[in-house]
Amino acid sequence: MTVNWNLAEFVRSAAKPADFPRDGLPQVVFAGRSNVGKSSVINRLLNRKNFARVGSAPGKTTHINYFCIDKKLYLVDLPGYGYARVSKQERDRWGRLIEAWFADSNRMALGMLVVDARHRPTADDCTMAQVFLSAGKPFIVVANKLDKLKKSEIESNSQLIRRTLTLPDTVPLIPFSAEKGDGKAELLGQILNHLEVCA
Repeated sequence: MTVNWNLAEFVRSAAKPADFPRDGLPQVVFAGRSNVGKSSVINRLLNRKNFARVGSAPGKTTHINYFCIDKKLYLVDLPGYGYARVSKQERDRWGRLIEAWFADSNRMALGMLVVDARHRPTADDCTMAQVFLSAGKPFIVVANKLDKLKKSEIESNSQLIRRTLTLPDTVPLIPFSAEKGDGKAELLGQILNHLEVCA
């Protein structure tokens, strides 16, 4: 499969399951903490500055946002988790929306769990990793903010993330910098490889 990543369009923000697209295109879903840079990772993959909304305040993504790429696949941006300054009612609404998305196992072609390369994954990150594993579909861990690490820290931090999330060897972990673009070619290659398998 060849994909023109520059042909990207925002399709919709889904506030309820009835809003989810059901046209059969493969969906690559991005999950992560509120301030981990999910939208920035998507923007870097698409060579866009502010295509996926990037907010100075965490918790900007309050719906499930769909971006259609070259009419061949969707990139799906889930609401960030673990942000304390949102009401419990709003967090619960996000949780129900995400649960509804994962309830249909045919929806996801590939998962992306975005974590912070600098830190041990949180309990919420570990829960999300288990959600991906339980879904029975391939997923990739994207360790973002690589540019904030010294080169000598990359390997040990990657091992810490892998151990904390209890990742099987089959799950790739890609050190990534949304700021500088490190890891972009590898991540795009992994996405295309998985979509070829799904096709």
